[in-house]
Parts: sequence; structure tokens; C-alpha cells
Amino acid sequence: MASASCVLSEERLLCSICLDVFTDPVTMSCGHNFCSSCLHTYWDSGDTCQCPMCKREFSTRPELQVNTFISELADEFKKLVQVKASTPGPQLPAVDVLCDFCSEVKEKAVKSCLTCLTSFCESHLEPHRRVAVLKGHTLIEPVKNLDDRMCKTHNKMTELYCLKEQAFICFLCFTADHKGHKAVLLEEQYEKVAATKYETQANMQKLIQTRIEKIAEVEKLLDVSRVDSEKEEQAAVQVFTELIRSIQASQAELVEVIQQRHRGIKQKGEELLKELRREVTELKSRSSQLEHLSQSQDHYHFLQSFLTLSKPPHESCPDTDLGPDLSFQATRGHLTRLKQRVEEIMEEIPEIRMKRMRRMREHAVDLTLDPDTAHNSLVISEDGKQVTVKDNIEKDKVTDNPKRFHVFCQVLAKEGFTTGKFYFEVQVKGKIHWVVGVVRESVERKNWLGRSVENGYWCILLDGGKYKTTADSEPIILKEELQKLGVFVDYNKGEVSFYNVDSKSLIGCITGCCFTEKLYPFFYPGWNAYGRNSAPLIITPVPQTH
Repeated sequence: MASASCVLSEERLLCSICLDVFTDPVTMSCGHNFCSSCLHTYWDSGDTCQCPMCKREFSTRPELQVNTFISELADEFKKLVQVKASTPGPQLPAVDVLCDFCSEVKEKAVKSCLTCLTSFCESHLEPHRRVAVLKGHTLIEPVKNLDDRMCKTHNKMTELYCLKEQAFICFLCFTADHKGHKAVLLEEQYEKVAATKYETQANMQKLIQTRIEKIAEVEKLLDVSRVDSEKEEQAAVQVFTELIRSIQASQAELVEVIQQRHRGIKQKGEELLKELRREVTELKSRSSQLEHLSQSQDHYHFLQSFLTLSKPPHESCPDTDLGPDLSFQATRGHLTRLKQRVEEIMEEIPEIRMKRMRRMREHAVDLTLDPDTAHNSLVISEDGKQVTVKDNIEKDKVTDNPKRFHVFCQVLAKEGFTTGKFYFEVQVKGKIHWVVGVVRESVERKNWLGRSVENGYWCILLDGGKYKTTADSEPIILKEELQKLGVFVDYNKGEVSFYNVDSKSLIGCITGCCFTEKLYPFFYPGWNAYGRNSAPLIITPVPQTH
């Protein structure tokens, strides 16, 4: 039996009502076990007779049988615990209450006097047992810090309990600070509170039972969540595996088509080269014969041979068209959009959006607008974070320099980048026309060239109520109006991505870029449009997310 109790854990021998090792365990007809006294107390506190675990109800209290098997195991377990408890081991020294009257060697106190506010050992307690006046003092088991029971204001014993303030007070407090409050003697309050002990314990048992049921409910939910998570993970891996397999198969097919086209072109080209070389050889031979014929004095032979030799093998040079073009630019565009669509689908999952936003914001840079590049119709704030267009048409006279834009109201940031990743955010709220992104250092500044990738613009814009990138004429459909734009650049990878900061979603991406120059953040606030586009472009601080 002892060995069996060693195998059983303490949790298996606990009553689910008192959460202690079983005492007089009984078994109900539903199979659940409880301490006999705990079960009857539980029934006494309720209106119905039911099992505390499975909530099965009974019309009358069922006959209970003592579970001798669990009883023996519980007894063995208790003995084992007692043996372990009695085994000497490292323990903290007990804190004893010492006699306040002992002068040299302090003896342990046996009683504390609430009247004297002093603790006494057996010998110093003797007057309290003998002297009539001292016999009336209140003695209790030794306690430390008797001063804590004194009123700090009046230095009197706290013998009352204020019901309004729920505080321990002395008689002087009752006539002063607590005047008019209802107060009772500590003994009276003790008896009143102690009388509610069983009711409190019953309520506590109900709370315990409720928590136990909640624990079982949460454990069940966790088990279901684990199973669902495993199924979802397997399904996701399966879908991605099939997608990867399909993409690899499509890649192999496209490579095969490219190679097949090349083989056809190569074969046709080699045949054409062979024909052209044969004709060159024949033409060289005829040219040599004509040279030799020109030296002949035989007029008849010259005329007869010249007509034959001067006639070319073909009326025209063979066609050099070798067949289908090797370019798959349209296909690459479709695949790029497919990649972007996969990114958009993944970002529909909030956790993935947050994770990607955190990664980008790790590369946030602090930008300041460069007045030396600003068109002379622009107004830049003192902190260099905002740019607007002047209300009037007049332009300020500013010193010209090679960096300044002349045609449109554009401006660059002071900071440029030649490697790595960087990210910044721009508020575009309240605007109906703007362009934001990055440009190469050598972008045209004095004459007008279209804003395109070919001309060094990697940007997103709002024009005529439509969002577009400078790499694609197709409009970007957004579910909501863009308030704050995030721009993420991976220089080495050749990608510029644009994000809706509020929804943390990708709204556009320019890929396949080949950056060879320094890149500068670019801002075009657009013309005022009679005040309808007067809101500024604002470079906003990037919050650090954790």
C-alpha cells in the first residue's frame, strides 16, 4: 500500500470541495468522490441535491458508501507526508516571543497581557496569577508587537471597532474623531463575525467549485484549441506546399518554353548563317571571275559570261527574322502582381500585419526637408517636417542652385541612402493630390520629365481620386481613404513598398528595381486647387512598437 501511495500524486487524492486530502471519502452513484462532511455541508448550503462535479441532481439525498480503497490510500498518503515532515531538514528558525521583563537572558514568553501591553515568561507571570488586581487583566497567547494594538493618537488600547470606518479605535477616538459613528466592543464584533464563519466557508466552497469548473472549461478549450491549431497548421502547410509545387512546375514549364524558343531560333539562325555564308562564298567567286573576265579581249565571251556572273544568287538578301520573341515581360508583370496579391492575402491576418509593421519600423529614419531643393512656391516649416504651397501665385526669389526643382513644387529630404533598408511615414490627410516616394539623386530638376520609374521616380500618388504607383498605370483600389502613408525601401533588394499606416496593410509595391545612385525621399504636395488641397504633407514621428 505504501508503494501504491508513492505512485499516486497528491492531486489524485484531493477532495474537489475542500481541496485537501480525502477524509472519510464517500462515493456517489455518478462515480465522483468527496469528503463525507464536505458533501453534506455543500448540500446544506443549497436548495437542490446534486453532485458538485457533474451537477447530476437527485430527488432525495442518495445513500452514500464509504470508499474504503480511497480511504486507505489517503491514510497511507497522510502517514507518508507525516514521515517526511518529521524528517530533519533545513528549516527556518522559529521566531519566539520573548519576555519583556527578563534583563540578561531573555526567556520565552508564555502569555501576553493586553492591559499591561507586556509579554511575560512563566516566572514573571506569577504576580498576575496571585495578585487580585492583576488577576483581572486580559491574558492571551504570546504575541509580538503589542504596541500595534495601541491607538497612535491617544496611546490607549484599541478596544472598540468602528463599523462605519471599519477601523480599530480607543474610547477617546470614539468621543473625538469617530463621534456619532456606530462602534462596538472588539469581543462583540468578533462573535458577530465568527458566527458567519460557516456561511463564509460555504460561500467560499461555492467560489472554489465555480473556479474548478472554470478550470475544467478552460482546459477543455485549450485541448480543443490545440487540436484545431494542429489541423489548421497542417492545412496551411498543405496549401503552401501545393502552391510552391504549382509555382515550381510553372517555373519549369516557362523555362522549358524559353529554352524551346531559343532552340528553334538557334536552329533557324544556324541555317540562315549557313545559307548566307554559302552565298558570300559564291559571290566572292563570281567577283573573282568578273575581275578575271575584265582582262579578256574576247567581246563575245565577255558579254556572254558577264550576264551570267553579274546576276546575284537571289533577288534580295534572306530574311533575318528568326522567329518568336524571347521576351516574357507581360508574364513577368502578371507574376509580380501575383506575388503582391499573395502578400495582400497574408496581410489580411492581423498578427502578420503587426509583425511586418514592427520589422519595418525597426528601420525608421528621421527625415528633414531640404530647403535647397524646394521649388520657390513651397513653404517649409521651421522644424523641416511640413511642406505646403503658397496661397498666392507669386513665387519667392530664392538663390538658384543645381539641386533646386524649377518646374513643379517638389522637394527632397536632406538625408540620402545608398544601401540597406529605411522607412518613414507621411501624413496625407485632407489632400486631394500629392506624390510621395523616393527618387534617384540625378533626377531631372530644371526641365519637366514624366514621373516614371524610367526617369528615376519610385513613388505613389493620388490624382483625380485614384491612387497609382509610378510603375503601373492601373489604379490601386483602397477600402478607405488614406490618412497616413508608410514608405519602406529595401535598397539592396530593389523594392519600394507603400503601406496604409492606420490599417497596417500593403497598398502598393514596386519590385525589380536596380538602384545605382543615392536615393532621396521625395515630396510633392500638389497645387492648392483654390484651397481644396491646402493641407500640408507632414513627416510624422514613427512610433517604436514592441
